[in-house]
Amino acid sequence: MFDRILFPTDGGDGANATFDHVLDLAADRDATVHVLNVADTTHDSVTRVGRTVIDVLEREGEEVVEAAAERAADRGVETVTAVLQGGVAETITAYAVDHETDLIAMPTRGRTGLDRLLLGSTTERVVRQSTVPVLSLRPDGEPARYPYRNVLVPTDGSERADEALDRAVALATRSGATLHVLSVVDIGSVGVEAYSGTDALVSAAEETVAEAAAVAEAAGVEAVGHVEVGSSAARGIRSYLADNDVDLVTMGTRGRTGVGRYLLGSVAERTVRTSPVPVLTVPDAGVE
Repeated sequence: MFDRILFPTDGGDGANATFDHVLDLAADRDATVHVLNVADTTHDSVTRVGRTVIDVLEREGEEVVEAAAERAADRGVETVTAVLQGGVAETITAYAVDHETDLIAMPTRGRTGLDRLLLGSTTERVVRQSTVPVLSLRPDGEPARYPYRNVLVPTDGSERADEALDRAVALATRSGATLHVLSVVDIGSVGVEAYSGTDALVSAAEETVAEAAAVAEAAGVEAVGHVEVGSSAARGIRSYLADNDVDLVTMGTRGRTGVGRYLLGSVAERTVRTSPVPVLTVPDAGVE
């Protein structure tokens, strides 16, 4: 599934804190890690002074990727390193396509300052733009666990959610994890008491969850299902994470629209921003 993993790094604490998890994943799958540093040329403080500053950033970038490659070598993981100029998110997503990587793995926070950034907003732009799955890793708090023991799949029954389910089933199969299938009935600002169609929405969500659980069980994966009624899909996901010992969230970046329930890009981005555990987002295959 993941033979070539792209790890963008700025050499900051956020990237360093999450790299061990990337190496765990790569070592388990005998994958090659592409370590990329982007010399961000989109800021006036860089571009207005000309080539000299870019050379400095590139030299620093070489040090960053070489240090990461040394850490990978200590774990027996093969690496490819690169330092490129450009906008950070755009360069990352273009590199992933050009080098046919299967996964982008990156922290949700990074180094601050005027010279180069790898912040949450960058991660969200990559999630939005990428045509390959993105594993977003939170650098603070407890280190992410691997192998995964419990994998959560939020679903609305859409095609994108089904593709995320397939990814999650494959991951759970490999690690022997339990798959948690969640559908959130989003009643928004209307309120559960005022919305007369809640019962029908809950029934449809239960059917969606049962179908997804059946897919997992057919693959030999233990599955548990849950339907939650809440004010938003993102809040429902956070609530489930707070109450259950989940190691990974796998979700689509597009989904079904409407008042009833949805799994849209904005939900995925909010989940990436707030989740205490890694989030694997599976993009729409039609995104260019």
